[in-house]
Amino acid sequence: MKQIEDSRLRLMVFKSALELGKKVDEHLLEMYGLDKEEYTFLLPLKENFFSDGHLKVEIMDTVRGKDVFCLTDIGNCSVSYNMRGLVNHMSPNDWMMELKDGIGACNCHAKTINVVMPLLYAGRQHRRKTRENLMCGMTLHELDQMSRMNSFITFDAHDPGVEHSVFNMEFNNFFATNVILEDFINNLPEDELRRLAFIAPDNGAVGRRDVYLNSFNSTNVCREAGSFIKKRDYNNLVDGKYPVIEHLYSGNSDLTGYTAIVSDDMISSGGSMFDCMEELKDRKAKKIYLFVTYALFANGIEKFDEYYEKGMFDGIYTTNLSYIPEDYKLKPWLHVCDCSKLLAEIIYNIHNDKSISGILRDKSHPVKVLEKKFNSNGEQKK
Repeated sequence: MKQIEDSRLRLMVFKSALELGKKVDEHLLEMYGLDKEEYTFLLPLKENFFSDGHLKVEIMDTVRGKDVFCLTDIGNCSVSYNMRGLVNHMSPNDWMMELKDGIGACNCHAKTINVVMPLLYAGRQHRRKTRENLMCGMTLHELDQMSRMNSFITFDAHDPGVEHSVFNMEFNNFFATNVILEDFINNLPEDELRRLAFIAPDNGAVGRRDVYLNSFNSTNVCREAGSFIKKRDYNNLVDGKYPVIEHLYSGNSDLTGYTAIVSDDMISSGGSMFDCMEELKDRKAKKIYLFVTYALFANGIEKFDEYYEKGMFDGIYTTNLSYIPEDYKLKPWLHVCDCSKLLAEIIYNIHNDKSISGILRDKSHPVKVLEKKFNSNGEQKK
């Protein structure tokens, strides 16, 4: 593979995001009309771990005068290294240090440095509740002070307000909404798209629910909205979280015949989602789908298998913006939506100083997909 000498664009893709990075590279080559068998934007890297646990990133080609886009996935737990004879798996902290080392390896020669971190590091540590550090804001501020930093690109930040931690570089928070909805609409039969109920699993997800709700602003679709309120036990801290005592539902009490869509930024353990499924089934929801940008499955997927076999939900739509084990991808209920083309478009526009507002705010796309699927009489196209 040859680098494109007359192009200023380079991709620094770390091991954590290599599968996604290769797809992004192919889309960019297609945009530039280049042969993907002959050329690449990927920088050759050496990512070395020493036996004492230290790491070193070495760039094997010049970045002088280049716009470097550093792609990392801090949620990838599959990569391991040896330290003092022990096998360790890379953690978000390890990937964060590797990113900083990679930025430092550019050694001020790059024209601009752009960080692409879909799953935001310490994104849920965004506000101070007790004697704790605001790790997300502190990390963004640290990156903001580094030389040649131009932009920070993330997806579905748990709290978009963390952008106030940066002053020198752009902070761009994108969403995979259109990619997920396009797959969802194309996969479902007509009867499941006629009556949709959009559900927020907690107060923090109401804004995200409304984005999905408004995306189906079509005369062919009957819509409902609902939300859950979490009552927590703030006297006890279990596994870093205050346990949920009860989920209170607000919305239409009768969801008979509706396809329910529960939307959130991520699934970690899935505890809240299981409670939502049970409540929605009690309200006679016909189908239940979960929309999440990140399916982390921190405690495994056995309980999701169990609930699927019981008919408690019908599918989970997520993205490939963060690591999902290969055997998980084979589950009949898991739909992984490919966001590599979207990410390539973002990189292309930023690199070429083009507007990104259309990518950030395009809420008309799902309606266009619906119009392609159904004709003006509301009948499914043959």
